[in-house]
Amino acid sequence: MDIPRIFNITESAHRIHNPITPEKLATLGAALRLESGARVLDLGSGSGEMLCTWARDHGIIGVGIDMSQLFSEQAKRRAEELGVAAQVKFIHDDAAGYVSDEKVSVAACIGATWIGGGVAGTIELLARSLCAGGIILIGEPYWRQFPPTEEVAKECHANSISDFLMLPELLASFDRLGYDVVEMVLADQDGWDRYEAAKWLTMRRWLEANPDDELAKDIRAKLTSEPGRYAAYTREYLGWGVFALMPR
Repeated sequence: MDIPRIFNITESAHRIHNPITPEKLATLGAALRLESGARVLDLGSGSGEMLCTWARDHGIIGVGIDMSQLFSEQAKRRAEELGVAAQVKFIHDDAAGYVSDEKVSVAACIGATWIGGGVAGTIELLARSLCAGGIILIGEPYWRQFPPTEEVAKECHANSISDFLMLPELLASFDRLGYDVVEMVLADQDGWDRYEAAKWLTMRRWLEANPDDELAKDIRAKLTSEPGRYAAYTREYLGWGVFALMPR
């Protein structure tokens, strides 16, 4: 079980697999007023940076689930590096349908809402692990500018314009689901640069080391096209944020 290999290649040097920066991740942890000993569940935990740094900075206890074998191993190494291996556990598994045995104070899915079949389904899944008074975290894209055509939306790696909402509509959708939005931390273009542009050097180094790999042509094509596509489309049209929700 694993994610498509191309993502393991292009994001192998990433600590954070979405457009939020370490500084914004720290801002989010402080904004949530995390208490020592609070339990945090992270579905789609990637390389574990959120749980590991929050364990170090706030004393939380965390469990992360991720389908990537590589990212799960990186998460465990990061926990050792930060001295929090006794506080956080990382499980290589499919997070779809995962419910914690013990209720948690924070249940998160940061940028992987396909786990629950979309935002609404992921919120419903996370709520099953949440204790009374707990907080759900959802990381999700939104349109900074409404795409003028479906072709522009596809260049932003959306299937269609309808895949994402403008920010006010996204916030209103949480309200319709019966949740109060109690905090949010939004990525900026610098965060997008760190997420997207960091892939390019990784791809170049990988190509130099693996010229005869079966994915070499695909990686070469991606490296050639991605800087221009990203600058023209994703960077201008797509926003991204983490939204803290509490059920009413």
